[in-house]
Amino acid sequence: MVLRRLLLALLSNPRLIEQLSESRPIRAAARLTAAAITRGQLGARRAARDLTPRLLRLRDAFLGELKDGARARGWPRPPGRGSSRGGRPGAAP
Repeated sequence: MVLRRLLLALLSNPRLIEQLSESRPIRAAARLTAAAITRGQLGARRAARDLTPRLLRLRDAFLGELKDGARARGWPRPPGRGSSRGGRPGAAP
């Protein structure tokens, strides 16, 4: 509790914050953090770019299988043929 109050009092001092921001260890930590974030962003972009063709192939294969399965079940039904489904719930077919 005392340590928390002491840190809060120190970190609310603008002059101290300015001096800390100009110190070598803080600048080095900021530089390392910026480099890590940049590396992570570049890696994510590269991974997304490499993944796009595979996702497109997966989508095309899925849609092809879906259409084949629908055609095998006679879907879509031609108009005017009547539907065995879509009546009132509980009504006899």
